[in-house]
Amino acid sequence: MKTIKLTTSQALVQHLAALRVEMHDGSTAPYCAGVFSIFGHGNVAGLGEALWASRAEIATYRAHNEQGMAHAAVAFSKAQFRQRIMAVSSSIGPGATNLLTAAALAHVNRLPVLLLPGDTFCSRAPDPVLQQLEDFSQGDLSVNDAFRPVTRYFDRITSPMQLLTALPRAIAVMTDPASCGPVCLSLPQDVQTFAFDCPEDFLHPEVIRFRRPPADSGQLERACALLRSAKRPVIVAGGGVLYSQAWDALRVFAETHGIAVMETQAGKSSLPWDHPLNMGAVGVTGSPAANDLASQADVVLAIGTRLQDFTTGSHTLFANAQILSLNVNSPDATKLKSLPLVADARVGLKQLSDALQGWKADDAWTALAIASAARWVQRVTQLTTATPAESLPYDAEVIGAVRDSLSSETQGSARHDVVVCAAGTLPAELHKLWRASLPGNYHMEYGFSCMGYEIAGGLGVKMARPAQEVIVMVGDGSYMMMNSEIATSVMLGKKLIIVVLDNRGYGCIQRLQLATGSPHFNNMLDDCIPEGGQPSDIDFALHARSMGADAVHVANVAELKSAMTLARAATKTQVLVIDTTHTRTTEDGGCWWEVAIPEVSERAQVHHARARYEAAIKNQTH
Repeated sequence: MKTIKLTTSQALVQHLAALRVEMHDGSTAPYCAGVFSIFGHGNVAGLGEALWASRAEIATYRAHNEQGMAHAAVAFSKAQFRQRIMAVSSSIGPGATNLLTAAALAHVNRLPVLLLPGDTFCSRAPDPVLQQLEDFSQGDLSVNDAFRPVTRYFDRITSPMQLLTALPRAIAVMTDPASCGPVCLSLPQDVQTFAFDCPEDFLHPEVIRFRRPPADSGQLERACALLRSAKRPVIVAGGGVLYSQAWDALRVFAETHGIAVMETQAGKSSLPWDHPLNMGAVGVTGSPAANDLASQADVVLAIGTRLQDFTTGSHTLFANAQILSLNVNSPDATKLKSLPLVADARVGLKQLSDALQGWKADDAWTALAIASAARWVQRVTQLTTATPAESLPYDAEVIGAVRDSLSSETQGSARHDVVVCAAGTLPAELHKLWRASLPGNYHMEYGFSCMGYEIAGGLGVKMARPAQEVIVMVGDGSYMMMNSEIATSVMLGKKLIIVVLDNRGYGCIQRLQLATGSPHFNNMLDDCIPEGGQPSDIDFALHARSMGADAVHVANVAELKSAMTLARAATKTQVLVIDTTHTRTTEDGGCWWEVAIPEVSERAQVHHARARYEAAIKNQTH
């Protein structure tokens, strides 16, 4: 066996640089598209030197916040339908712990990212070093052990030879359709610099080819029997449809068998918005077309969805239906007493369709769905093109202005816009109202719903899809949580259009607060001024300009549409700020969502909310 003397860091970087993946069209591409890194004493001398030496083979990108760069890396993978990744390197201590939120986000959303936090010295000779956590009951403990519950695979590399096993195992986890998620290789700073005789074949890894597991014949037979018995079937399309790149298979299956499709937050864009069988969003943030049909369905074919509470209305929306869950992950496939069909979404749909030849849903049921979907398309147009009824617009009117900001001659290119969002009121409005024409053009992080993901995530999407216009829609609350990657986008030349909707606080949570019987408290900025304090007066446009972006505060929806036209023509990041109201939302659609109400309170409003809550939970299935 031929070997070459390398440090642990050099072997790791060279393996990543050489690793290629077979893409959907049969071509190959680098599996790791680059490494985001903020250097410190825990990674600059070891991993930093190795990244510099291989800079021609694998790019290193500097960011401004460790959590932000990890969000960008996760978003890159999501935009690539999990086929490619980015790695993230940090120093020890706070640099590492800043990655934890992004790790949890990736875990919840089943998205791959390679986390490479520095760690304290394996030798322990200089302990305690700067930023080291000391635990006198566990000598081998460091802050990096906090990654164990929020990653799919964790390993601490205490010897260079361990890398030969640990790195391929980490990549195997990230490329497995069922276990896919974040992985962490904790790298003590002295081990990063240790040399060893690295086998040359480690530096020439085989091309990654994703597996597509088919369904078990027994499960397939039972699934077909259930569907053949259905009178009112519907399909719920989740993120697994996109990660399997099964959108064509879904369309063919729905058309062949006359079954209406409704989309989760992760699954939105699985069908074009104007497909006759697309009922739109489902669940708590769902359209009336989808939710009305879902409540009447007798069989729900759930494809690639985790069936989280926003999709199921906290287990009330599908109370009258038997769920058939087509999912590559077995635990997901058995949720809500589902009949499981464990398989890749694309392969499983093909198997189902072949076995169901000649079977279709009832014609009257399909016709009802098509008519309902058409009515909802018209209603979306009304909601997003209405003149604001108050002095301030609400989110639907802003969404319409962003969507319609192209000239009539270039309107078709809006099909290529990617909208990015994560938290607040906007996920509900975008889920119902954004029109996604192509797979992946709706990028919502709603598994963790992490405030601060939006701008950093938009950067990752732009790196994955440089030819498309990436539009980040973000509330003022999330903007304040994390905005430093505006500067990174300018530095890297990755143009974003960022639309900031300023409703002066956490308007979404205040509405929830009032709905659960509590008074205005600690959410809107004007309610949070103590004695001796001053009203908040934040100039978001000025702040964005200070980080290098072009930015403007627009007075109304008409000005926003004009500013959007200019932003589309620009070449660097644009930030458009508009004042909005938090008191109005789209009333159409939606369903119950369980938020626990106190059993004891001095407020009558809480008592009333508790009574409604107790009535609603009687409709839950378990």
